[in-house]
Amino acid sequence: MNLKRTFGTILTILGVVGLIYAAIGFVQESGSWRELAVYGVLGLIFFSTGIGLIRSTSDVAKM
Repeated sequence: MNLKRTFGTILTILGVVGLIYAAIGFVQESGSWRELAVYGVLGLIFFSTGIGLIRSTSDVAKM
């Protein structure tokens, strides 16, 4: 089990959820504009950080 890869997956999922929430809020015009922008920016940061962490972690087989 690779802890970095697991944490990267969790961050990526949280980022996707934040981006979807912000997109739905923008489309339905619910909530304030600033609140939805914060969710969108945080979602983008979490998503990009999670993807970067998953990419930079190498798989090493132990024998």
